[in-house]
Amino acid sequence: MSKVYEKPSSDLLYQALTSLKSEEECRQFLEDLCTVSELKAMEQRMEVAMLLDEGLIYSDILERTGASSATISRVNRCLHYGANGYRTIIPRLRERQK
Repeated sequence: MSKVYEKPSSDLLYQALTSLKSEEECRQFLEDLCTVSELKAMEQRMEVAMLLDEGLIYSDILERTGASSATISRVNRCLHYGANGYRTIIPRLRERQK
């Protein structure tokens, strides 16, 4: 994990997230924690990550999601060089979708 995020206040947030027991609890917590814009941005980044993982190209992703090329590029960079968060969660989501 990046040293930027290693502090007690970050730990509290991560502990809160991992203590959630259902999708509904997660939805409620994030709705309280985040603004509508922040939630929409995170939802969009997750969708972009899934589409990049499927092999879609930037222009198709832009058309399907409305995400900017900067957002698509950022997510793509995280998929390839990030902390492996997307790489951890994408297979789990794909399994749930079966």
